[in-house]
Amino acid sequence: MRKKHFFTALYLLLLSENFTFAQKQWTLQQCIDYALENNISLKQKQITNQQKHEDVLQSRSALFPSISFSTNQNVSYRPYAESTVTLENGTMTTNSGTVTYNGSYGINANWTVWNGNKNRLTIKQNKISEEASELDVEQEANNIQEQIAQLYIQILYENEAVKVNEEIVKASQLQVERANTMVEVGSLAKVDKVQLEAQVAQDQYSLVQAQSQLANYKLQLKQLLEIHNDEDFDVVIPSVDDSKILNPIPNKNDVYNAAVENRPEIKSSKLNIEMSELALKSSRTGYMPTLSLSAGIGTSNSSGSDKNFGQQLKTNLNNSIGLTLSVPIFDNLSTRTNIRKAKYTKLNNELQLQDAQKQLYSTVENYYLNASNSQQQYVYAKKNEESMQESYDLVSEQFNLGLKNIVELTTGKNNLLQAQQALLQTKYTALLNIALLKFYEGEKITL
Repeated sequence: MRKKHFFTALYLLLLSENFTFAQKQWTLQQCIDYALENNISLKQKQITNQQKHEDVLQSRSALFPSISFSTNQNVSYRPYAESTVTLENGTMTTNSGTVTYNGSYGINANWTVWNGNKNRLTIKQNKISEEASELDVEQEANNIQEQIAQLYIQILYENEAVKVNEEIVKASQLQVERANTMVEVGSLAKVDKVQLEAQVAQDQYSLVQAQSQLANYKLQLKQLLEIHNDEDFDVVIPSVDDSKILNPIPNKNDVYNAAVENRPEIKSSKLNIEMSELALKSSRTGYMPTLSLSAGIGTSNSSGSDKNFGQQLKTNLNNSIGLTLSVPIFDNLSTRTNIRKAKYTKLNNELQLQDAQKQLYSTVENYYLNASNSQQQYVYAKKNEESMQESYDLVSEQFNLGLKNIVELTTGKNNLLQAQQALLQTKYTALLNIALLKFYEGEKITL
């Protein structure tokens, strides 16, 4: 009996936990944090950055000698030979067997002593490439945060739009109920009642559209977070009052100046210029000589010798060391071509920096204009919505008294709906653009 109660309690506990998870509502910050941990495109950028780090380690190792071991084992078969003479290290060995064997063993080292400083330039290039890759990760994270903020705001907007349409549907249904009574007492024609019923259907259709749009934005946000299960997904609806909408807008020039200093896309463009300068220096090393050092130690053994394996290795031991100087004389204009291409790359990167700064200024200016215009429009949209609400309430009362016709009632309702939609549009446009301006200035995205 106790076991039965235990499993029942466990089942209820698990059920309650699943229900809680399914009903979880995500804040904007939770969405951002989760996406930065799980977004696939961001993970791919991070993997690329790790690959760049390996390039740095590999280029550093090029400063040291390379060492290798080699061995060569040969077996010869001469079925008709009466004897085999082997000359090795100045010693002639006669072997009467038809099968002969010899082997060699060596350790070799090679070291590029100097090649115009190209190795060290390559290290610097790879380090800058790694830094640029880190900035790519940061830029991708910023893009994801902006997308999340935009989708989150769209969800807040559509959530209120659904509520507005629900109220419109309720009002339309009440009007139909009132119209039924008016038709019964003969104060309203049936054709007007039919028009009201048609309007209810139209309002319900608008409600379904708003609900569908809300579900679509939630799905987009869910996919951006890399959540692919069938659990319900919803967001926290924060309180948005006039103080947030009419919050002082950051100065446009201050935002741009801060963004130029901190945004990864600008830093990355500057690093590309620095990298192209190093590439130009590296290409000029093609005119310089290369000095390399080589060394080796080796030994060998063979069959037919009077000495055993160990004695042969000791007797045949040999050492070598060599110094090689390579001076370029004519390389079919390869170095000159590389230098010119490096110069063009540098010029192109300088233009890309200018373009990135121009795009950044355009983005900041658009956010600023949208925020400023939306704030101004919000004040008038709110007054207009209040006026349209009073007008619609008055027309509804007059319609119920038979003083207004169906056309006037429908016009009043449509005007109210347009005013409410305009209010929501300006409200959330201002909220989003102010948040993004602060984000470009270096703050976190908050609502």
